[in-house]
Amino acid sequence: MSWSVLFVNEAAQAELAALPTDMRAKFERIVMLIREHGLEKVREPYVKHLEDKLWEMRLIGRDGIARAIYITASGRRIVVLRTFIKKTEKTPKRELDLARERAKEVI
Repeated sequence: MSWSVLFVNEAAQAELAALPTDMRAKFERIVMLIREHGLEKVREPYVKHLEDKLWEMRLIGRDGIARAIYITASGRRIVVLRTFIKKTEKTPKRELDLARERAKEVI
């Protein structure tokens, strides 16, 4: 059984859609790697653990970097909670707080 990638809600899906084309392509590449090799085999520089159950997909484009924060759920599901353009070295607390709040919607 392969991994599936879902979005917690329409807002999370719209955040990814708002990214530049090259960053969306990087997201699709990481998703392909996860589906082909399994999440347990995909590591940095593609994904990185943040804290508790939160992980991030690391998206790099011509004009900067973005992050897609996700959690794993039963049934080999990855649920994307928040996607944003990263402007500081450390992931901002407000982004982590929003991701944690959205994670409550996941069953």
